Amino acid sequence: MSGTSSLHWLIGRLDLSSLPILPALANPTPSEIVAAVAALMVILGGLGVAVLITWRGWWTSLWRDWLTSTDHKRIGIMYIVLALVMMVRGVLEGVVMRAQQAAGLDGGFLSDGHFAELFSTHGTIMIFFVAMPFIAGLINYVMPLQIGARDVSFPMLNQVSLALTAIGAALVMISLVLGKFSTGGWPAYPPYTGIAFNPGEGPDYWIWSVAIAGLGSTLSGLNFVVTIFKERAPGMKLFDMPLFTWTVLCTAIIMVFAMPPLTVATLTLALDRYLDFHFYTNDLGGNMMNYVNLFWLFGHPEVYLLILPAFGIFSEVISTFSGKCLYGYKSLVYATMVISVLSFTVWLHHFFTMGQSAHVNAAFGVASMFIAVPTGVKVYDWMATMFRGRIRLTVPMIYATGFLTLFVIGGLTGVMLANPTISYQVHNTLFLVAHFHNVIIPGVLFGLLAGYHYWFPKAFGFRLNERWGAISALFWITGFAFTFFPLYVLGLMGMPRRSASYVDPSFEPLTWVAMFGAALIFCALATLLIQLRVSIRDRAQTQVPLGDPWDGRTLEWSIPSPPPEYNFAIVPRVVGRDAFAEAKERGQGYPKPAGYEDIEMPRNTMLGMVVLIGGTALGLALVWYIWWLAVLSLVVMIGAFIAKSFVPEPHRIIPATEVAAAHEAWLAAIAKASPVTRAQETSAENRGLAALEMPEGAA
Repeated sequence: MSGTSSLHWLIGRLDLSSLPILPALANPTPSEIVAAVAALMVILGGLGVAVLITWRGWWTSLWRDWLTSTDHKRIGIMYIVLALVMMVRGVLEGVVMRAQQAAGLDGGFLSDGHFAELFSTHGTIMIFFVAMPFIAGLINYVMPLQIGARDVSFPMLNQVSLALTAIGAALVMISLVLGKFSTGGWPAYPPYTGIAFNPGEGPDYWIWSVAIAGLGSTLSGLNFVVTIFKERAPGMKLFDMPLFTWTVLCTAIIMVFAMPPLTVATLTLALDRYLDFHFYTNDLGGNMMNYVNLFWLFGHPEVYLLILPAFGIFSEVISTFSGKCLYGYKSLVYATMVISVLSFTVWLHHFFTMGQSAHVNAAFGVASMFIAVPTGVKVYDWMATMFRGRIRLTVPMIYATGFLTLFVIGGLTGVMLANPTISYQVHNTLFLVAHFHNVIIPGVLFGLLAGYHYWFPKAFGFRLNERWGAISALFWITGFAFTFFPLYVLGLMGMPRRSASYVDPSFEPLTWVAMFGAALIFCALATLLIQLRVSIRDRAQTQVPLGDPWDGRTLEWSIPSPPPEYNFAIVPRVVGRDAFAEAKERGQGYPKPAGYEDIEMPRNTMLGMVVLIGGTALGLALVWYIWWLAVLSLVVMIGAFIAKSFVPEPHRIIPATEVAAAHEAWLAAIAKASPVTRAQETSAENRGLAALEMPEGAA
């Protein structure tokens, strides 16, 4: 075997040109410099985190308490940390794209290929590695608490699902340092991602990051469905569940049925690229439209997979901070069910321009318009909940009011685009970009940030800083408006999407307005991080160990903050809806149990870390054609699963005496505490025991 052949066998198609820093040194164009700076940020950021952990001596605790934990709460927090890290990159890429288009009349500073890579990574990251893990994290943390469960049904599978999602995120981040990412957009349409058009590593990074993460989402969906059906507290009927849990159930069902088409689409595209199959080519029986149908059979239910949990969060936030039970509970549940079903019937509106018959377009156009009806029901129910309520304009409520205003505008433009004739005219313009972001940012992102602020004190035992939170929320709201409202006008003027430059000078003024909005969004992200830093620094003044800082209505507020590993010292017995609120009204919010029992909890396991390391190695090996590494990593992961199946006693026992001591100490602290009114909610007096104040007509 020659030296060249040996090297190829060892490192596949990797070479020095795969490092973006070297091309920047050899040919320092603005585009190459931007790519090199991004790669350095990833490298230095990773090294900085490793140095900090080593300096603080956190490695042992990180491994024991987090990386090997099967506790749904810790797994949920790790999902959210992953989402926030990826959001930093996604927002920065969005700012760079807006800057490029603001300078686009003169050609800008990015090459066309680099701009295509940016909008591909931005969309992929924000959908698959910000929104999805953020949602999975909130669901993981909150849903078992709301139904009175000790954990999800399959704790070890939960850990593996997180690992699979993290593998996908890792591959996307590594693509900044080794090689380049896809230029085929976040849907990765062939022929742009076919081997003939793009033989490089970019589409392969997209395929394996999305395929592996998608498998994790499918497994999470199964886990959530089983947990809700099988782990609810005694007495909790389906129509006694909180609205957030209902949206989680419908979301999880969408996960189970919508993610497999994405897996099929990505793997068949991989077969085209790796083994010369012809699923999506113009010859040998291939048809590119098969990919488009498969992708959007996932892609449109995906939109509701993202938005439904946000709807659930807004339901909880609006009810709590209006001091009222949720108006129209059953209509909200039925509307959620209807949206879930209809989400599978509208995918074809994503390609009204592809040449199908007018009858087909009309049918999907009607379905696309009809899906707005149950969403409208929700909006009216939320407004009715706020009507005559004692509204407290906390940070979550700022996001909720911004959502109600901006999301309705996005929904109305969606109804416009459901008309095939209108869609045909504006489909490939910035109008569509504005509409999509008008739904995703106020709908999904604002909902996730509202949930982050709402449940943060439950997770960590102290409240986030309200002042910095309000500043960040206002930056998000105004930044969104300045960034994306001009794109509606630009789209109607004919400016195409995915365009790095343009020749019409009339586009330029509004692109600069959008650039100003992007700067505001960057400030929103920066102030969000500042808020977290300030909150950690001042946490001694904002601690809420008693567990109920907002006068909550559902079971997660009936336990200490942060909750013990086992969640509930005694599994609650639920009677009716809003169980904790009703118990507080009866003066039975904090009953003393008659006795305690030993609690069985799952042991820690390193299986998730084996999957994370092995799966990342497998993904890189497949991207760079390092076949020995692919085989080795696959064997290691399969071997780990087989070995784990032979490990006895996967559970450990927490003695009743330990449970009793912790719970009795918490009850004693509540007995000594003075409840705080809503006026004191954001003050240092709020230790997590809210005074019962029901407005007139609240029921």
